[in-house]
Amino acid sequence: MDSREIRRKFLDFFEKRGHTVVPSASLMPDDPSVLLTTAGMQQFKPYYGKLDPETTIHPSIGKPVGKNAVSIQKSFRTSDIDEVGDESHLTFFEMLGNFSFGGPSTTDTPSLRASYFKKDAIKYAHEFITKEMGLTIDYVTVFDPARVPEGDWRKEVPFDEESYGIWKNEIGLPEEKIRREGVDNFWGPTGNEGPCGPTTEIYIRGVEIWNIVFNEYYLHPTSDISHPTLEKLKTPGVDTGMGLERLAMVSQGVPTIFETDLFSPIFEKIKENTPSLEERAQRVVADHIRGSVFLIADGITPSNTDRGYVLRRLIRRITHPDKSQVIIVETVINNYQDFYQELKNKKDSILTEIKKEEDRFRETLYAGLKQYEKGKDAFTLYTTYGFPLEFTKDLAKKTGREIDEKDFQEKFKKHQEISRAGQEKKFGGHGLLLDTGELKAADEKELKIVTRLHTSTHLLQAALRAVLGDGVKQMGSDITAERTRFDFTFERKLTPEEIKKVEDWVNDVIQKDLVVQYKEMSYEEAKKTGALHFFKEKYPEKVKVYFVGESLEKAVSKEFCGGPHVTHTGEIGKFRIAKEEAVGAGIRRIRGIVE
Repeated sequence: MDSREIRRKFLDFFEKRGHTVVPSASLMPDDPSVLLTTAGMQQFKPYYGKLDPETTIHPSIGKPVGKNAVSIQKSFRTSDIDEVGDESHLTFFEMLGNFSFGGPSTTDTPSLRASYFKKDAIKYAHEFITKEMGLTIDYVTVFDPARVPEGDWRKEVPFDEESYGIWKNEIGLPEEKIRREGVDNFWGPTGNEGPCGPTTEIYIRGVEIWNIVFNEYYLHPTSDISHPTLEKLKTPGVDTGMGLERLAMVSQGVPTIFETDLFSPIFEKIKENTPSLEERAQRVVADHIRGSVFLIADGITPSNTDRGYVLRRLIRRITHPDKSQVIIVETVINNYQDFYQELKNKKDSILTEIKKEEDRFRETLYAGLKQYEKGKDAFTLYTTYGFPLEFTKDLAKKTGREIDEKDFQEKFKKHQEISRAGQEKKFGGHGLLLDTGELKAADEKELKIVTRLHTSTHLLQAALRAVLGDGVKQMGSDITAERTRFDFTFERKLTPEEIKKVEDWVNDVIQKDLVVQYKEMSYEEAKKTGALHFFKEKYPEKVKVYFVGESLEKAVSKEFCGGPHVTHTGEIGKFRIAKEEAVGAGIRRIRGIVE
């Protein structure tokens, strides 16, 4: 069954069962806590406990959604971008989902059913998979807190006995096919607050196909990140997600997602354009071209910040020194334009943006080629010039040189552990135990250290801008009890004198023991203060601006932030820059410690 037929079957199945068909939302979400749309439920998030789905006008359909909805959502996740190229990881994907917002039905008459919960959600999924798709379920999983590690807040959520009973008694699955799992079977929320709850997952050919989430709780933001507030929802809801690529794979009987009809025409064009590329490199090109096309169609352009940086990274990772990949764009558009009309409408701008970014980065690649000719290793080319390993291997093949791939992978693994820029999770995180995505600490002792490091990171950015100029922009940060890691835009290596000036600037502010405080204000008012923030990010109406100094007007540092921070800079101790290095073209990294 081809992907077009799968999409049609899915939407028709749920529309006939009282669901409103809602178009995919943009990859640029209204939710300020996430960088890109990562799940189908994001556009429906307010309907779980905040907005009434029966009276609120949905902007894309011009009427209320009602109690039940179905959609096929464009989704993009950056967390596994470095793993793309294996048999399963993608950045861009399509998520098939059905949603119900009003809790369990009060009637057994289907025509009168206003909403549903676990029983109907599981029955619908089983019927669609086995009857509509003609597939056999290997096994399913349900949430069991006994499988959750000690100290994890999800340990307090009870065993999902209801889902277990439905699969066993209503559907008739044997007990050996109903597996109990821990944290993997508790989903959400997206961003730093929202609905969340236990899940049941369906596996076919050993692959997770469908994740059915039962939103029984709402996680609220809290200043104490070690104790999240989990509220039981008065009207629980259903939120499901099934990856089209995986469903197409098992339906079409192919070994990987890359053999499905979603990818095969794209691969044909890649092999025609750059036949010497290895299979992994071809997969990277196919994924990144797809992702780039959809990001640009939703109004994102390459830049050095936020979403634009994600797009720039995709295009630069597939830019070849000799061949333009623009020719593949038309194949992607042709493959998707029937369902996503925006691709056809934005075709010219998509082609233009990718070509411009290719040309811009190719100049850097030529500089890398000169270093390659001088014998520089693949990892140096990657970190200094952003030269992708796939293309270094392609060059080596053409010139008869050897690439020590094992050495590259060892260095890359260490590099990867400290280089995730935290673009999807801003400070405030998911409310997980001492883990906000940017801030990580194992206990209260470590939390005090990373709090000192967090404030010093604000001072570091201010110092860099004071010493190097306002062109310095934050690209991400990651803070543990050992160090702060700060990525920023700058075109060259810092001199020893510049590093000392930055250190001295920070330590001078620390020695003055200035007060650290915040003011909560409207987003528009906060922008007028000049506080640093991610300019293309969407923020809520009310934001916090943390500043260092007696007043916001005379502050030496001010940023949009969710905390936590020290109360006075003297608490930081002494700040020292441990290392300064390149992490890509035009991106530098500083690792700092407090003593």
